Amino acid sequence: MAAPALSGRAGSAGSLGNSPTMASGRLPHGGGVGPELDFRSAARMEDLNRLIQEFSKHDQREYDDQRALEIHTAKDFIFSMLGMVQKLDQKLPVANEYLLLSGGVWEGVVDMDLDELSVYARGTDYDMDFTLLVPALKLHDRNQPVTLDMRHSALGHSWLSLRLFDEGTINKWKDCCTIVDHISGTTNYFFSPTLVADWFYQSISLVLLEVQKKPQRGMPRVEKVERNGTIISVILGVGSSRMLYDIVPVVSFKGWPAVAQSWLMENHFWDGKITEEEVISGFYLVPACSFKGRKENEWRLSFARSEVQLKKCISPSLMQAYQACKAVIIKLLSRPKAISPYHLRSIMLWACDRLPHGYLAQDDFSAHFLLGLIDDLQHCLVNKMCPNYFIPQCNMLEHLSDETAMLHARKLSSVRSDPAEHLRTTIEHAKAANRLTVEVQWRGSSSNLPSPQSDASGDHQPDDRLAKKLQQLVTENPGKSISVFINPDDVTRPHFRIDDKFF
Repeated sequence: MAAPALSGRAGSAGSLGNSPTMASGRLPHGGGVGPELDFRSAARMEDLNRLIQEFSKHDQREYDDQRALEIHTAKDFIFSMLGMVQKLDQKLPVANEYLLLSGGVWEGVVDMDLDELSVYARGTDYDMDFTLLVPALKLHDRNQPVTLDMRHSALGHSWLSLRLFDEGTINKWKDCCTIVDHISGTTNYFFSPTLVADWFYQSISLVLLEVQKKPQRGMPRVEKVERNGTIISVILGVGSSRMLYDIVPVVSFKGWPAVAQSWLMENHFWDGKITEEEVISGFYLVPACSFKGRKENEWRLSFARSEVQLKKCISPSLMQAYQACKAVIIKLLSRPKAISPYHLRSIMLWACDRLPHGYLAQDDFSAHFLLGLIDDLQHCLVNKMCPNYFIPQCNMLEHLSDETAMLHARKLSSVRSDPAEHLRTTIEHAKAANRLTVEVQWRGSSSNLPSPQSDASGDHQPDDRLAKKLQQLVTENPGKSISVFINPDDVTRPHFRIDDKFF
């Protein structure tokens, strides 16, 4: 299926009306065949491929045993903290299922607005970043009807009434609801994303204050806790590592929403590679509203669980091009409010549907893919049309003004005219971030900062088997997302699912 805004094209999208699109070919040179060039910028494709490979090398960090242990310690601390939040007032489900995604919200791993999100820099503020989706409510009973009230919302958004929940659930959460009295005299409670985020931030802050009153050796240092809109960002220091966790309260559903039902009727690039049951196992409501929506009532549909499955069907060369393209544009197009990395992710998924698998599977075509993604994004901006991959009738750029759209299209045009130079700049930024990380690690080790590995007397002392296991999970599953099943009454025994593997 081709995206509505990008239909009718065999290759990548055009850019501005009078600008040439990406068209590469081999030039005759001295009677032979010369290097393959990009028509628009005259860059050599092999040079662009080399730059993308170099960026990937610096962007993908390798973890030794020490770093793997520090990752585990931070994760264990976050889960223990959430278990304590659950015990405060019993609001969170007792046995909960978290979705842990590699990369922070700023990286576009989930469809949320970046306006109110503080800009943290890798190397300066953190070394590794994660997004953790924490269900405040779960609707996992197949016999319980999913009722989304979309009458007051833009496409892809919804209000959530608690009237179908039991009285106990309503009583627990009524202080996080907006109340609407019906003409019949009944009262309807609508689950409020902003009030839920208020409660979540206050609860996390309270728990962390209590934890820090009785510090244990080897316990992570809480370096920052911030409320960023409806996201709670926590930066932990563990040994010489700093971990950023963007914690997002969500509503978790099993099944598939009716508004996305027609998408299942189309042909997709993942057909035959993974089952439909894997793709439609569930969805979320995340605390984000539409451009004209009511922040206190409106949630956004998120298919993060499905995207974890779809990533398994995307070729490594296309994923490398996507990561490089994201790094080039992430700051260039973030102000004024316009483009987030999630838009680029949607464009990549549409390209997977549009282009033959054999073409996208070519190992040495990362440069073609990078240029194509830039062209497609520019096409979306010029036309103010970027369909949501799962809800194609939802245009994610509908709210853009003509001035903002053209401003960003012109910025992209400069990137498209000299992609090699922008890649070199991005590589230098990645190198600088890595140097900062190394400096922080050196300062930490020279200052004898406590680390989980050096804690010989604490309760969290890991053994070599755990270190080797964690290193194996990290190295064998780069960029993959992890589902975690945990009981807050026994946080010492988490169960992990990395894609479809269980641990």
